[in-house]
Amino acid sequence: MVDDDTTQAAAPGQPGLILNGIIKKFAGRTVCDVPHLELGAYGVEGLVGPNGAGKTTLTKLITGALALDEGVIVHNGPSGPVQISGLPTQQIAQQGVVKSNQVIQDFESLTIRDSLLLAATNSDVERFYRVFGKAGPTQQQADEIDWYLDYFELSDPDRHAMSGGEKKLLDIIRCLLVKPRFLLLDEPTAGLPQAETEKVARLVAEKAAAGEMSVLIIEHDLELMWSLCEYVHFLAEGRVLLQGPPEQIRNDPTVVEKYLGAGHA
Repeated sequence: MVDDDTTQAAAPGQPGLILNGIIKKFAGRTVCDVPHLELGAYGVEGLVGPNGAGKTTLTKLITGALALDEGVIVHNGPSGPVQISGLPTQQIAQQGVVKSNQVIQDFESLTIRDSLLLAATNSDVERFYRVFGKAGPTQQQADEIDWYLDYFELSDPDRHAMSGGEKKLLDIIRCLLVKPRFLLLDEPTAGLPQAETEKVARLVAEKAAAGEMSVLIIEHDLELMWSLCEYVHFLAEGRVLLQGPPEQIRNDPTVVEKYLGAGHA
């Protein structure tokens, strides 16, 4: 878990994303119905709900991996509001809205270091023949990669990632290397040992507290969610039913009934 002083809710700021009139249907069935939702006003926010609630669908709508049937999504970037709904996924990422496991594909033939080099390289040159045809990363990029390798104790970066946990870590590091303004993390600690889970949580909390990015996390490790998130959105049957501080959400009767169960406490 992260230290208590990193998880106290601060006063809300400007939301990073504003969703209005969001509708998504599959085979005539509405799977996402969100009239209005603001995300990112707090540094680290959580999205929780039962399986099939529409959590991953909602994040895919935000990143453009799924097309909206109705609605508008606006990103409040450093240059002002930009409508990102309708843009290709790559352009949404270039606006600073990034989702874990969608930044770059996991290339089995690349070493750990080369995999991170792809993410550190500017998006306009992120192609094999350009990236590896260059002299190498800038010193700042190389130093940043080395810092992450040391932080996560990846002591042999010239080998290939072996375990699912290592690949998960690389995915998170690649997301951070592109310096997103709004980062969506879908089960970021699944398959990670406790020590790595705590490192990921602390790093995310620190970067959010420093104002480097806003974060929305989907995670089934509820103890992690309650300790890490400053604000939580509860989703069920494609609708946001409740929003508030973690303590309020975890003790709400609707959340207990639909998600946690009576014995959660």
